[in-house]
Order: sequence, then structure tokens, then C-alpha cells
Amino acid sequence: MKLHIVAGPFAMRISCGARQNVQTRPTTTLWYKDFGYTGGIPANASQTSFITPPLETLRYFPLSEGPSNCYKINGVPKGHYSVRIFFGLVAQARATNEPLFDISIQGTQIYSLKPGWTTQDDQAFTEARLFLMDRTVSICFHSTGHGDPAILSIEILQIDDKAYYFAPNWSQEIILRTVKRLSCGFGQSKFGVDYGADPQGGDRFWQHIKTFGQDSDQPRSVETRIKKASLPPNFYPETLYRSALVSTSSQPDLSYTLDVDPNRNYSIWLHFAEIDNSINSIGQRVFDIMINGDVTFRDIDIVKLSGDRYTALVLNTTVPVNGRSLIITLRPKEGSRATITAIEILEVIMPESKTLSDEVMALQTLKKALGLPPRFGWNGDPCVPQQHPWTGVDCQLDKSSGNWVIDGLGLDNQGLKGFLPKDISRLHNLQILNLSGNSIGGAIPSSLGTVITLEELDLSYNFFNGSIPDSLGQMTKLKRLNLNGNFLSGMVPATLGGRLLHRASFNFTDNKGLCGIPGLPTCGPHLSAGAKVGIGLGASIAFLLLITCSVCWWKRRQNIIRAQQIAARAAPYAKKRTQFSRDIQMTRHNNYGNAHTAAENGPILLGG
Repeated sequence: MKLHIVAGPFAMRISCGARQNVQTRPTTTLWYKDFGYTGGIPANASQTSFITPPLETLRYFPLSEGPSNCYKINGVPKGHYSVRIFFGLVAQARATNEPLFDISIQGTQIYSLKPGWTTQDDQAFTEARLFLMDRTVSICFHSTGHGDPAILSIEILQIDDKAYYFAPNWSQEIILRTVKRLSCGFGQSKFGVDYGADPQGGDRFWQHIKTFGQDSDQPRSVETRIKKASLPPNFYPETLYRSALVSTSSQPDLSYTLDVDPNRNYSIWLHFAEIDNSINSIGQRVFDIMINGDVTFRDIDIVKLSGDRYTALVLNTTVPVNGRSLIITLRPKEGSRATITAIEILEVIMPESKTLSDEVMALQTLKKALGLPPRFGWNGDPCVPQQHPWTGVDCQLDKSSGNWVIDGLGLDNQGLKGFLPKDISRLHNLQILNLSGNSIGGAIPSSLGTVITLEELDLSYNFFNGSIPDSLGQMTKLKRLNLNGNFLSGMVPATLGGRLLHRASFNFTDNKGLCGIPGLPTCGPHLSAGAKVGIGLGASIAFLLLITCSVCWWKRRQNIIRAQQIAARAAPYAKKRTQFSRDIQMTRHNNYGNAHTAAENGPILLGG
């Protein structure tokens, strides 16, 4: 018999700052050692609440590490997830040093920490439910100038694809952030696993509330089993429905008020179960539910709607809230007073449009080529969240594609080095590029000329060398070009020189090797590449001929010197022989008339 093993929901838990995997008691939950971060510093952690995982380390992000830092986790299967981030305090820091910062997931800002979060248990973390469809999740932390973000742990827990489905606006694009989750009546604040709930529920935290206001209600509880509780897609814990709050005769309205961020949409989930033994049939408890004064649900009869006593009932609605208060009121109409088991309030967040992926890759290449220091914080998405774009990056929403594009880069006077990569041409919507006052070297890439949207290009006061690419003349929208203060050489392209007649402002000064336009030295004859090659070959041949002639002259000179040296050595003997010949001639001349025979005078000693 073949066994089929069904894999459970995906779960990834990271202990930030940890150098090795950690298991925590009492559930022996596995937390992976720290990975996937862009920067930050590990440190010992000081926990802020009893609900935070018992972990000893965290990772914090001082401003020197950049205004934005991220965790990017790859290999996450496609699906619906609950992403939860726990906060902490650096152990050495003062307890009053409470950092306030923003958090974004997949480029969309979901939460801003509020003062006093260290004293409220359900604010020791934030969580959001969203679909992850590209096998990766990016979680970023953005400094707001109020302390360094400090992250204790990150959890990525897979939940049912239909969890918290609400119609008609629900879609896989929607993000739901938990604002408040209350368990009413008796009990303790705790996570879903402590209720024995199905892990598919995502291990939710339920904050216990024993009253909505002094003398306004009374708690009720039972030990009876509750039907239809831990069912898909939300898998609510059964124990949640065994307690409730009931209004009193002195205050028949049961009302709960929560401070919220204004001008947002909120998805509200209300939980009920009829656990009062005095209620035996339909019609004995009927009430209306109002939200901010408007009747949202009429004639709620728990027994009628759920089908029986001790049976879970969940109602959901989504409402816009313009003010800063969300007020939920249950008003009795028939029979007994109003009752409620639990409340969930989730903020509905529309995701931000992302930056065009091709342009993101171009900026990442530029980041490496220029060696941008961490203080720039070029992490996450360049344009979103809109409250925290990358330093020096200007963005514009392209209505045709629905994506953000880069239309400006201002990185002047930042002490940058490195070179300008050819991938700069992938910024197809760039209108302004200012890299002046740095120490960037190398050649100006010819691919830059394909960015025909450029209107201003300032590369002045750097270390660019080589010639100005002819392709820059293709940028017909270019109105301002500053290449002054570099080490450029050669002729300024005629296409650029001609643009000066069209009210363009170009500056080529302080480049000793440039020539060809008014204000610069006059260039020599402008030769074609073939002519330059011909001149090079001719010069090489002439050089070889010069070497050959020099060698021949040197050998001839050596022969002459050698002959002179031989002659010099023979000079004394030749002189004596010449003098002797002259003496004989003189003797012959004097004895001309007294000739003798050879036998008489002996042989003549002159050589021929």
C-alpha cells in the first residue's frame, strides 16, 4: 500500500541577528538563523512583551546603514500568506529609547509604529495577509528620524487561499493588515496555537478584553463544544466562541470604540455563538449592528443565522472611515440583550504599483558600478513606498504600463567612484542625469546616447576620459550638457556642435584634449578610421627602414674604422721602406754615367 504524504502549509520563521538556528519552548518552534538582510547590525535583544517569541537577538538598522533596509526571502511557494514582524529593543539601549519607523511589504507601506508601542502587547508586532506570486517576499524598514528600526523576528506562514475573503472587492491584489483582534469575555491574550486551532489559520493573536466599558457589559462563558468553528477557510479556534460579552439592562447597547487611521477602508469581522442557556429558540435575542452610526446588519438572530445554539456565526462587512474613530454598536430589538464573542478589524490596503523591473535592474547595476555606500539605502523598490523613494531617484507613474519609471537621477557631489555602466541605457524614461562633482572615471558609454528622453546631462568635474561618443548627438531633446572638468579628448562630435545653434547649453571646457568647436583648440585633419590605419602602417614601415639603414651605416662605419686601425699598425715599416727606396733612386741618379753589372753591384732590393 502506497502512502501519500501531504505537505503542510509553508512556514518560514527567522530569528533576526541569530548566528545559528534556534528552537523555542514549549512548542520547539524552529527559527532559522538570520539571512536575507541588506544591512544592519546584530545585537542582543530586550523583549517588550510577553507575547514576543523568546529569542535573544535582533537586527537593528542605524541611519549609517541607510534610510531603508530590507529582508528579501526567496523560494517562497506561490500562495496566500500571513507575514508577521516582531519588534524589539537593543539590550544596551535605554528602555525609553522607543524607535518609530515604517514597514513595507512588496513595496507597499503597511504600518507606522506609534508612540507607546512598547507598552501595548498587540503592538509588539504587525502582520499582513497577502498573496505572494513571484516566489519571493521583500520586507523593508524605513527610518523616520525617531530611532533605529530593530527587528526581533519575521514569520511567513501560509494560509488558505480563501482566508478572509470579502466580496465584492476582494482580490489577490488586496493586502489586509491586522488592526485589532479581540476575544471578548473571560480568557487570556494568546495566539491561536494555544487554542488548539488548525495551523492553516496562521497562528493569530487574540487580545483578551473583559469589558468594553465600566458597568456596560458582563462576561459569559461555557465549556460546551462549539460547532462550525475551526472550518475552512479561516479555521477559527473553537475555544474563541466559549466566552462572550453581554450588555446590561442599565446599558442595553453594547458598544466598542477603536482609534484608527482616517481615510481608510476597514474589513470588520464579527463573531457570535449563542451560549446563554436561557435562549432556546429563534426570536429570543434580536439586535441591529451599527458602525459609526450607520446600520450595517439588521435583525441579527444568532440561533436563526447559525442554525442552532453553541454554533459559530461570523459576519463580515467593509466600511470606509473618514474620521479617527471606529465605533461598533450592537442595539437590542427583541428579547434578551445584545452579545458578542470576538471582533476582528483589518485595514484594506491597495498595493502600490511597482517600478518597471528593467529599470530596477539598471539601478542595481549602477549601484554596484559606482560603489554606492550603504548610507544611500538603495534597497527594495526605488519608487515605492512613495513615502520612501531611493536617495537621489525621481519617479513618475507611467499610465500606459501602470508601473513607476525613473525620470531623474541626482547623485552630484557624493564622493562616488567607479564607472558609468552601459546598462544606464535601460533607463528609457530618464530626463535628468546629474553625476557632477564626483570621482567617476572611464569612458562615457556610447549606449547613453540611446536614452533619447534625456534633457539634462551633467557629468562635469569627474575623471571621464576618452572621446565623446558620437551617439550623444542622437539625444535630440538634450538642452543642457556639461562635460567640463574631465579628461576627455578628441573632436567634439559634429552632431553636438550643431546643436549649439538651437539654444542648447553645452560646456566642454577644462578638457585639455578636446577640440573642434568655438572656444576649444582647432583640431587637425579629421581622418577616417582607414586613413588612420594607413598612416599607422606607413609609420611602421618607415620605422623599419630607418632601423635597416641605421644597421647598414653602422656596419660600414665599423669596416672603415677597422681598415684605419690596420693601416695605422703598418705605418712605421712602410715609412722605412719608402726612405730606402728613395736612397737607391738617388744613388742610381748620381752614378748614371758609371754603370756596373749586376754581378759587380749585387742584386737590387726593391720590390715590384
